[in-house]
Amino acid sequence: MAVTTTLTWNEERSFQKLLGNVSLRLLYKSSVHGRSTVNMQNRCRCQGPIVTVIYHSNNIFGVFTLGHSSEMSESFTEPNASFFFSLQKNETMEMKTVVLNSTVSFYHNNLTFYFSSYCDQKLSLNFEESRIYIPRIFEEELIVKSHSKSTFLECEVFRVEGIKDEAGYINRITRATQHRNSLLADVRAYSPYADLVSEIRILLLGPVGSGKSSFFNSVKSIFQGHLTRQAIVGSDVTSITEQFSPQKPITPQHPTFITSPSLKDRIHCVAYVFDINSMDNLSFKMMAKLKQIQKEVINCGVAQVALLTKVNNCNEVLQDNFLKMNNAMISQSQIQNVNKILGIPLSRILVVDNYASEREMDPVKDILILSALKQMFRATDDFLEDLPLE
Repeated sequence: MAVTTTLTWNEERSFQKLLGNVSLRLLYKSSVHGRSTVNMQNRCRCQGPIVTVIYHSNNIFGVFTLGHSSEMSESFTEPNASFFFSLQKNETMEMKTVVLNSTVSFYHNNLTFYFSSYCDQKLSLNFEESRIYIPRIFEEELIVKSHSKSTFLECEVFRVEGIKDEAGYINRITRATQHRNSLLADVRAYSPYADLVSEIRILLLGPVGSGKSSFFNSVKSIFQGHLTRQAIVGSDVTSITEQFSPQKPITPQHPTFITSPSLKDRIHCVAYVFDINSMDNLSFKMMAKLKQIQKEVINCGVAQVALLTKVNNCNEVLQDNFLKMNNAMISQSQIQNVNKILGIPLSRILVVDNYASEREMDPVKDILILSALKQMFRATDDFLEDLPLE
């Protein structure tokens, strides 16, 4: 009978996405193959990159190890590029990681990971007693509670298939996930300046097919934790989205028209949305229309940003620290044109790649989308802060 993992489908997908949408093949399961480091070694040696998954009360955590373990003896040790991770078993399935270099040791039926970044810190499993020792620093960073008599429920080891066998790649993926989670927490915690309004209103304006609905869907997908298609996406001679239609203009006679809108009913930020690949080909008529709209926006004192969608390669947009666009991206003609034509500062020209035909989410793509949203919040706060005191 085939041996199956204890991971749920969602939990397994979380691990796969963390490693770059890879495949996981179960090699060892302690409750089936025996709680023994010898049994584990016999089933897992020479398998390439592996993930050791440990089930512990309300947490699932473990270690990813990059490298090929050769013949392993009872006292085998080998340095590896690795990271320690924790999956919180809640509605959001939040993944937390710590990137480390480690040495793995098998000795007297104990599996131990020594982490060189922290002196005398180690993660240790005693297979005879089902005991687990978790370093205190990891308890704090990964929100894993443990004590001297903690036990683990199950231990599984997977071979990771389809991953780039490069330490730098793993480092970037895990740091991207950490930065993505940090950005998401910031955006979730956002509150408008001085609580002047309970929620902000951002208007997306742009040519047909520029990516307005896709951006809306992409933002919602990140908050939902899975891809969603709430707003209809497509392209046509006329827009799929009905915002403002010349055939059906908004007039004071409209039943929901507000003659004297309060601050909460006003638009607080306008985002001009363009397909970055079509920016150089915008017609004179379209640009004239956008400049006329911008004139009205400026007269109202509303905040403005530009959003360039459909960037070809997210990985080439950001610097290694994921905090800023790299200079090569900023110098591209499309971004310079937006700066010259609309006069929007480079810091308010945002670049994203919306989710379209993808089946899985990407932490680097999420970073661009969340960073754009965060800049819109900042622009809105500037608008609110500049309002007259009364």
